[in-house]
Amino acid sequence: MPHTQFTYFAQSSLIGVWQGACVNPTSGAFEARVLVVDDEPNIIDVLRMSLEFVGFEVETAANGRNAVAYARQCRPDIILLDVMLPDFDGFEVVRRLRADGITVPVVFLTARDSSADAVKGLTAGGDDYVSKPFSLEEVVARVRAVLRRSRGEPTPPARLVVADVELDDDRRTVTRGGTLIDLSRTEYELLRYLMQNRNRVLSTSMILSHVWHFDFGGDSTVVATYVSYLRKKVDRLGTPLIHTIRGFGYTLRDTVTTG
Repeated sequence: MPHTQFTYFAQSSLIGVWQGACVNPTSGAFEARVLVVDDEPNIIDVLRMSLEFVGFEVETAANGRNAVAYARQCRPDIILLDVMLPDFDGFEVVRRLRADGITVPVVFLTARDSSADAVKGLTAGGDDYVSKPFSLEEVVARVRAVLRRSRGEPTPPARLVVADVELDDDRRTVTRGGTLIDLSRTEYELLRYLMQNRNRVLSTSMILSHVWHFDFGGDSTVVATYVSYLRKKVDRLGTPLIHTIRGFGYTLRDTVTTG
């Protein structure tokens, strides 16, 4: 993992001034450069490790002043920004950056799960928000989605339909033949990946990489376990759609087109 190349000097009040120097722009070895701003060291560490693990370059700041100074000089690709900071809040960080014409996308991290805070953050110039406690998979997915939008890249369709199964990303719902299916977060992500690749055989390692974000062998039994969960919830409502291809992996077949 790359180690930080920036130094932050904090006074006892945690209100420090960033005195580091910017490195070269993110190389092709990284997906993007993320600035993580939070005053809780354990959250910083967890987010850094998780984001670096899936291919991001990560820098950090523990307060609003350092975040603004870094963003002004080094222009990260995206900022993960805690709302509650020791000097001024995350909303003020965004206001200062936007006043300077800095349009770097921002995803707020907040422990205050209320619609009022969400609206305030988005109105202040934020692009998305994640409430604490958060799933690391959700954080990575939100960061990638915001980056795609900011770069003008095409986004996956919000609604997927295979045979009589419908997945709606806007509502986070899955139905089969009009019957609502209750899925866990991981079951939902697995079904979405299978539906996005209908009629294609997906290896266990591919599924681990895309659903669990493992870029190594991983534990293949977790895939078999979750495929079994999906079959009990989805296939029980109609013709079986999820198939095991022995020695290769799994596929979701569109019975309408393949018979």
